[in-house]
Amino acid sequence: MAQKPLVIGVTGGSGSGKTTVSRELVARIPDNSAILLQQDAYYRDQSEKPFEERIKTNYDHPDSFETDLFVADLERLLAREAIDKPVYDYEKHTRSSDVIHVMPADVIIVDGVLLFNDKRVRDLLDLKVYVDTDDDIRFLRRLERDIEERGRTVRGVIEQYLATVKPMYHQFVEPTKRYANIIVPEGGQNKVAIDMITNQILAMLKTQ
Repeated sequence: MAQKPLVIGVTGGSGSGKTTVSRELVARIPDNSAILLQQDAYYRDQSEKPFEERIKTNYDHPDSFETDLFVADLERLLAREAIDKPVYDYEKHTRSSDVIHVMPADVIIVDGVLLFNDKRVRDLLDLKVYVDTDDDIRFLRRLERDIEERGRTVRGVIEQYLATVKPMYHQFVEPTKRYANIIVPEGGQNKVAIDMITNQILAMLKTQ
């Protein structure tokens, strides 16, 4: 019987560098035996709402995610079954009709801003990593990303940050730091921490 895949959870505030850390880990696991599953893909479908309502979505609240589907897909990957991962369209503020077929792997790197909030998700994680980055740096990274990749305006990003991102971070994200096994300062720039986590994952694979 095939070994159960390892699941590594990486969380932190928006713009903390958690996705950079996650992608680095995937790249460092040999033999293409790691995949990345992002919680962001599981924002709820809002196609039945008018666009004016969609743009008011609080993306930093746990209710914005379809967590039941996220947990179900993660459990399928753990059972060595393929999944069809949703695709979210940030310009239309709703789920796309497209899906991405994801095959199971020995290591599943999962990242998301609210990854440690739901106990069902936490219980599936073999290693929990919290990326801890200064608020100002996170905001500037988010500003750059949302303008370049998500079609947002400077004013829109600033208003969203002040209205929901910052308060939701302090209410829902930062408190989950206590669940972490490893805390990484400064995100993807911290090569020593990424090396350490990679070695830990490789050691865990050997002892399975």
